[in-house]
Amino acid sequence: MSTAPAPAPGSAPAPGSAPAPGPRPAPPRVLTVAGSDSGGGAGIQADLKTMLALGVHGMSVLTAVTAQNSLGVQGAWELPVEAVRAQYRSVVDDIGVQAVKTGMLASAELVEAVAALLAGTAAPVVVDPVGVSKHGDPLLAASALESVRTALLPTATVATPNLDEVAQLTGVEVTSEDGLREAAHAVLEYGPAWVLIKGGHLAGDAVDLLTDGSAEHWLRAPRLDNRHTHGTGCTLASAIASYLALGRSVPEAVTAAKTYVTGAIAAGFALGGGIGPVDHAWAFREPHAAG
Repeated sequence: MSTAPAPAPGSAPAPGSAPAPGPRPAPPRVLTVAGSDSGGGAGIQADLKTMLALGVHGMSVLTAVTAQNSLGVQGAWELPVEAVRAQYRSVVDDIGVQAVKTGMLASAELVEAVAALLAGTAAPVVVDPVGVSKHGDPLLAASALESVRTALLPTATVATPNLDEVAQLTGVEVTSEDGLREAAHAVLEYGPAWVLIKGGHLAGDAVDLLTDGSAEHWLRAPRLDNRHTHGTGCTLASAIASYLALGRSVPEAVTAAKTYVTGAIAAGFALGGGIGPVDHAWAFREPHAAG
C-alpha cells in the first residue's frame, strides 16, 4: 500500500499559503462520539486531528474522560447519558452532519442512548467498537457487549473491529488470514452494512478485509517497524468517516483511509516512556510529505 499523502479536498489551502479572500462554503462536517485521551494520541483528540488533516470540519460528543498517557490508562470516568444526548442534539440539530464516527462508549446505557441517536440521523455511521486500549486497559464494560451487538452495530454503515474486538463480540478467534472471512460474516450477522476486519494483530503484512457479505476488498500494507502506533484504530475509523463525508463510496473511503493511517504509522514518534502516537499531520511534514 502506498504511503503517498492522502488526497485532500481542493478547497483546503496548502500549509503556509494565504486563504482565499472572502467567505467560503463550510467543509463537510463529521461528528465523533467518543472518549477523551488526555495524552492526545487516541480518542476524541485523534479523531479531530484526523478530520483536520483530511479537510473536513470535526465536531465532538464527549462520552468519557480518561487519565491516559503513553504508558496506559490510569483512570476513566463516563459522562451522564443526558450530557451525551445534549451534546449530540446541540450539534446535529443546528450544524448538521455528513458522517458520524463512534469510539469509546463505556457502558450499556451510553451504547443504547447513542444507538438511538444514530438511528434518527440520516448520515453514514462508522462504528469502532472500542473494547480495550492499546495497552490492554478495558474501555467497555462487559455488560455493554450485548448492547453493542443488538443496538449499535445495526446502525453502522461500516464497523471496524480489530481481532480482539471480534473475539469479544462473536467468540470467533482469528489466528491467520484465512480466518478473516469467518470473522467478517460473524460480525455482519449483527447488522452493519459493511464490516472492516482489521488484521493488524496477525503476523506478516497488515491485511484487512472489507466486505458487505457479497463484495470483498482485501487491503494490504507492509508491516512497519515502528512501535509507536497509539491511536491507529481511532484514526482509521475517523478517516473512513471523513472520506464518506467527502462523498466517497465505502470501498473508496476505506482504501483512502488505509493509505492515510499507513502513512501516519510510518511517521509515528516516541512520546513519554511508553507507546507513542501515530502522526496525524504526516502528509504536511518532511520527509513524509514527499511522494
